[in-house]
Amino acid sequence: MAAMSSTATPQPPAPPSAEWAGYPGYAGYPPYPPPKQDRVSRFIQSKWQSSPLWVAPTAMLVCMAGAVGYTLASNPAAADAGSAPTCLLKYTTGFVCPGCGGTRAAWFLLHGDIPAAARHHALFVFAVPFLIYMYVAWAAKRVFGWKIPQLTLTPTVLGIFIAAWGLFSIARNLPWAPFTSLYV
Repeated sequence: MAAMSSTATPQPPAPPSAEWAGYPGYAGYPPYPPPKQDRVSRFIQSKWQSSPLWVAPTAMLVCMAGAVGYTLASNPAAADAGSAPTCLLKYTTGFVCPGCGGTRAAWFLLHGDIPAAARHHALFVFAVPFLIYMYVAWAAKRVFGWKIPQLTLTPTVLGIFIAAWGLFSIARNLPWAPFTSLYV
């Protein structure tokens, strides 16, 4: 007995209801109308599209240089609870927030003291090399067209990092050993 083969072509899925049956859209669904932009958005989009490729990496570099300059000028490692820069949450409640110690960790990193930086905010010290690499890879590709491998941050990786940051934040507020060593 000979086997019978059928060569049926795949059909798009049926529309969700009869009212959309004749509507031209993707896979039976209506197309999404583009949102109308306001004047500010149109202005920003037009400037973005007409700007040279080096503007965005340079703007980010200027912002990062400003943050580094502020950190070096303020010397957060020598600041007490009431001096600038201060954390309003820690100043009013005494709790250590998720970012607490980040500015001091940056200050110690800028001075090459990695153990002291990790003492103030270990996850910040862990994340800095990845953030620098991601910036360099993005800027090199955008400005020079170099194909440096990009880091792929999947939702799972981001979720794990945020969960670790949350657990670290909770652990550094616990009032018994060994967690008291994380209090800054």
